[in-house]
Amino acid sequence: MPNNPSLALSAQDCLVAVMIAVSASDEDIGTTELIKIQAAVNLLPIFADFDLDRIKTVSQMVFDLFEQEDGLDALFGLIKEALPHRLNETAYALACDVAAADGTLEETELRLLEEIRYELEIDRLHAAAIERGARARHLT
Repeated sequence: MPNNPSLALSAQDCLVAVMIAVSASDEDIGTTELIKIQAAVNLLPIFADFDLDRIKTVSQMVFDLFEQEDGLDALFGLIKEALPHRLNETAYALACDVAAADGTLEETELRLLEEIRYELEIDRLHAAAIERGARARHLT
């Protein structure tokens, strides 16, 4: 993969990959989740210089990895290699927002969020605050 320059991940690619992974984790990418991902990419300062065409490329990479037996481990390997540590909490916050976007948290989404917390070394107290913020933003 790393030999193909289109698959070399930027920090923004990693953030998109995390959001796509959470959305795809329950095997049903909902419209509200896609809207949440698009809104994040369109509005957040971290994505100011992000090429929107990369969303499709990164999404396909996540889908391809999810079809492999150790795909999730491979995805986390790529993310941990390319995502600056200072953006780990940002990645987790975006993941929580996507998971909460449709108003329900499936078991697969909860397990993936737990894995993201572990892999990105998110402090439990910080994770709880991020989760509470996502919950508050998505109440109906």
